[in-house]
Amino acid sequence: MIEAYERENVTCIEGTIERSGRNNGKIYCFMTDGLLIDTSAPCLESELIPFYENNVFDQVVLTHSHEDHTGTAAWIQANQEVPIHVHEKGIRTCEEGCNYPKYRQMAWGIRQPFRPSPLGATISSRNHEWKVIYTPGHANDHISLLDEETGRLFTGDLYVSPKTKVIMNTESIPVIMDSIRTLLRFDFGPIYCCHAGYIENGKEMLQKKLMYLEDLSEEVKSLHRQGQSAMEIKEKLFPKTYPIIGISEGEWDSLHIITSIISGFTAENDPKRGREGETI
Repeated sequence: MIEAYERENVTCIEGTIERSGRNNGKIYCFMTDGLLIDTSAPCLESELIPFYENNVFDQVVLTHSHEDHTGTAAWIQANQEVPIHVHEKGIRTCEEGCNYPKYRQMAWGIRQPFRPSPLGATISSRNHEWKVIYTPGHANDHISLLDEETGRLFTGDLYVSPKTKVIMNTESIPVIMDSIRTLLRFDFGPIYCCHAGYIENGKEMLQKKLMYLEDLSEEVKSLHRQGQSAMEIKEKLFPKTYPIIGISEGEWDSLHIITSIISGFTAENDPKRGREGETI
């Protein structure tokens, strides 16, 4: 089901995912000044279509190509004929359609392919110009969207929660920290997160998340220097086994937090290797 409400001239479209009578979490998309930011999950399409039909928007910006953010873009493209934009690194994924694991198909639904246009450095809505800020780490095509005039910042999946406990095997904690640092250089007030919704004290909460990740990284590095393996560090820092680890068959795991920090630490201390471990 979905619920729409206003927060500082932004319509927050809150979707609740339910499976077998259980609440499996929330996913948000947002509308402001004729701009739709993200399109939620495909399993919510039937609930979102009436909203789309009764609310006029001129264009769509996707924070990244994951299916819970692009889920109804194909319907919009076929029925509303408005431009849809994504970072250039996400175009191929959007055009391929449902290219993600079975458990995610069951959780979010099956997304149909569509053809977006690449984002530039800025994008204009009816009355505002938005800065497109490249913020990878969660996904290599992830962007955040900032209106410097009003201080509104849309962060996609960069925030989600102040204390990260599990990540996907494609994510990087060092890169996420760099992306948060990039955002903190700007002046902004509230943030709009696609899983946490409207956060009034946005800058403070992003700073808290960065401090948590920095402290965690230092602890991981210290244990790694002492000779502990990634699994030993994981068992010490994250002893709890979260359900998503089994459901995803390991695509999500606390272990990926540890290995990404160690990988970044190794790269920092080897001038022949880059942040992701590639040879320069």
